[in-house]
Amino acid sequence: MNKIELLAPAGNLEKAKIAILYGADAVYIGGKQFSLRSRASNFSLEEMKELVDFANERGAHVHVTVNMLPHEEDLHGLDDYLLALDQIGVHAIIVCSPAIMMKAKELGCHYEVHISTQHSSTNSNAVAFWKEKGMDRVVLGRECQMDQIEAICKKNILPIEVFIHGGMCISFSGRCVLSNHMTLRDANRGGCAQSCRWKYHLMDRDHELSDPTNLFSMSSKDLQAVDQIEAFIKMGVASLKIEGRMKSAYYLATVIRSYRTLIDRIYEKGYASQEDLAYAKREIAKAENRPTGPGFYQGLPGYKVQLYQDHDETVTQEYVAIVLDYDASSQIATLQVKNHFLPNQTLEIFGPNISSTLVEVKEIYDENDIPLAVCKQPMQIVKTKWEGPIEKNAMIRKIRVVSKDGL
Repeated sequence: MNKIELLAPAGNLEKAKIAILYGADAVYIGGKQFSLRSRASNFSLEEMKELVDFANERGAHVHVTVNMLPHEEDLHGLDDYLLALDQIGVHAIIVCSPAIMMKAKELGCHYEVHISTQHSSTNSNAVAFWKEKGMDRVVLGRECQMDQIEAICKKNILPIEVFIHGGMCISFSGRCVLSNHMTLRDANRGGCAQSCRWKYHLMDRDHELSDPTNLFSMSSKDLQAVDQIEAFIKMGVASLKIEGRMKSAYYLATVIRSYRTLIDRIYEKGYASQEDLAYAKREIAKAENRPTGPGFYQGLPGYKVQLYQDHDETVTQEYVAIVLDYDASSQIATLQVKNHFLPNQTLEIFGPNISSTLVEVKEIYDENDIPLAVCKQPMQIVKTKWEGPIEKNAMIRKIRVVSKDGL
């Protein structure tokens, strides 16, 4: 049995490389055309080629989202684009439109065609249908429960991919028209404004039902499926998918590293201990800026899995620097500043091959060897004497205290 795939998102080339370095077996990205998440930076064909080469060198795969539901005016250049992806050597495309699926097959493209979660495939008959059409993998709808996923996997029709982390659509995935109605930004053509997360006055004619100081929202908690990973492995799921092409490199590194560690421990020991689960949850919580829940994996979500009120989303500022280089002979680390931190401060480092470790940062100097009283200029290059674990592309963050169970 093949080891389960950990599939991570990336909105640009830097994030995609970080995702692979931090343990993703595959990354999914969007091109400049035919992709949702139009506000992500997205990839030119040249960048895709660079990423495919980078991934191939490290035994990883690149999947490209071609998951727009195109209108007539969106079809121009489709054939050329699908053939260009084939020439680049991507491993798979993720598709919602049956016309695009069949076109890729008709053109003789060598990559796999995966059925997007946008299609809301939630049963084995749907999976069998896609197999008859020559497709290669099905990403199940996020509305499936654990027993339903297990039943589908037992049929062994096609490889199955499920989401394990990230944002949840308040509607059937991608089928909401609220954004289109309110902002003329079409969710199925890459423009979702996430209107469900806005705050609303809930009215009954002229009478307000909501608390004007704590307005109503329709948002779901983000998905976090740490507790379900062992079950997914044992039931034969092919791929575990993290959502978040709009997320930061730090968020991706933290979440990917956490799930990578958990998956590897399960394969090593045959099970996940309570300590393994708690560790993964604590690590993930260091990058979260929204409450998380189990989605549909513990049954139909109740009100505790929704965010009707009181859910301000804040950008975390724990991530303070990334390691650009390290000279082992002089023990000098070269860092790029991301957020405010001080010399002689206790921080935490983690990296592709480094577990979270507390470190004491010493005196810090700029590129002209002038000592700094504070690091507060994003992108500034600084140097410091470093004792303890370190590697290139490791990330340094402030210590964030989370509860014992990580929630």
